[in-house]
Amino acid sequence: MSQNKPVRNAANAADPRRWAALAVVLIASFMDAVDVTVVNMALPSIEGDVGASSSQMQWITGGYALAFALGLITGGRLGDLFGRKRVFLLGVAGFTVTSLVCGISHSPELLLGGRIAQGAMAALMVPQVLSIIHVTFPERERGKVFGIYGAVMALGTVMGPLIGALLVQGDVLGWGWRPIFLVNLPLGVAGLIAGALVIVESRAERAARLDVVGVVLATAGLLALVLPLTQGRELGWPAWTYVSMAASVPLLAVFALWERRLTRRGGSPLVVLSLFSRRSFAGGQGVQLMFGLASGVFFLAWTLYLQVGLGWSPLKTGLSGLPLSAMMMAGAGVSMQVLVPRFGRVVLQAGAVLATASMLLFLYWARHYGADIAQWQAIVPLVPMGLGMGLIVAPLTDLILSEVPHEHAGSASGLTNTTVQLGQAVGVALSSVVFFDRLGHGSPADQAQRMPHAFAGSLWYVAGVFAAAFVLLFALPRTAGRKATSAPAQPEQQQAPVPVP
Repeated sequence: MSQNKPVRNAANAADPRRWAALAVVLIASFMDAVDVTVVNMALPSIEGDVGASSSQMQWITGGYALAFALGLITGGRLGDLFGRKRVFLLGVAGFTVTSLVCGISHSPELLLGGRIAQGAMAALMVPQVLSIIHVTFPERERGKVFGIYGAVMALGTVMGPLIGALLVQGDVLGWGWRPIFLVNLPLGVAGLIAGALVIVESRAERAARLDVVGVVLATAGLLALVLPLTQGRELGWPAWTYVSMAASVPLLAVFALWERRLTRRGGSPLVVLSLFSRRSFAGGQGVQLMFGLASGVFFLAWTLYLQVGLGWSPLKTGLSGLPLSAMMMAGAGVSMQVLVPRFGRVVLQAGAVLATASMLLFLYWARHYGADIAQWQAIVPLVPMGLGMGLIVAPLTDLILSEVPHEHAGSASGLTNTTVQLGQAVGVALSSVVFFDRLGHGSPADQAQRMPHAFAGSLWYVAGVFAAAFVLLFALPRTAGRKATSAPAQPEQQQAPVPVP
């Protein structure tokens, strides 16, 4: 480690701006988490207002996710090279402007372009959140911080549909669906001003040029994989979708070979492959993928089951998800602050067991009661599911980044977010097999009658994925996250963020 770089230890911990900076980046994370799902509740209103075709409607939802997933790794690395604060603020500014474009759109083409651009701006903004946290807070405080981060992400994920339902049904100022995008404007402007004032700039110590070849190869490989997964089900899985997914394998293999070659030559690769030699990082990525797979299927099937199978309104559906969000927040807090520091990896495995058991309980009630299931029975399984996911999500993020050098924080953060997005895309694609094949075709009445059977079938899959996550967690060290109590406390030696002019 260079002796010319300042070392920040207790002084870093004493800087009160780090908590204000945390609030700014968490607001940005919340905006993104909400924006992923908020549009779903407004699709009928959007379709009627701007005259979008069914294909355009698919892209209005899928275009954001696709641009977001493709840009995350590159966005994270750009922060490492050119300054995390700088790239974060650029992402916030772009996200705010593209939200305005979406909100004032009067044609499906402009709305679609705005959504794709919005996803690209989110890909610049979101990876900086974890990397800024990683380099700004001393190790002893990261448990609390990642607990808060996990709670905010849980809240945003579940609040998206609820916020969408409230804004659309409330018809704020007679603007119909447009406030779902325009609500980002005051948050974005406030985030820009506050972020410029309180976030400390940082970047990799040995900043180099961007790995352009790696960007092209990674983007091409991910596009070949994610595009058919995003659009395949709606298009009936034409031949090109299978060709594209097959082509992604050699493209990503060439990408890995290029990154390895660049590393040997002393260059600055887009993805530092040596990170996968660390058990916490590699095992954590596998668990993240499992959670993406589970959530990609569950939330789609759950929403349709409640609205089509049980006849619930969008608002009632959104409200029913609040216990899940609340328990995820509680689980994230208690796991990071109390349980993981004392018991280590077993806490995360207990969370996987809880999530698996909750799906089996939901499965039993859905099969036994069908469309006659009581409201409380449809909500109760979300409590252990939320608690179990909360016990895993926040500490897992901390454990993944715990062994990552600060200079690679952005790259690691982008890769972690990409893993989740990829898992969700694969999960949505697999829903055509585990959910929609059981649902079949026919009139809305016929589908509503078969909905409990289709939903129960998907829960077998979700329970299996959570069980697989339990097994993958054995890849983490047994004492991962546990705080040593026998050795005397040592002063922290934490590398300071490298100032950027």
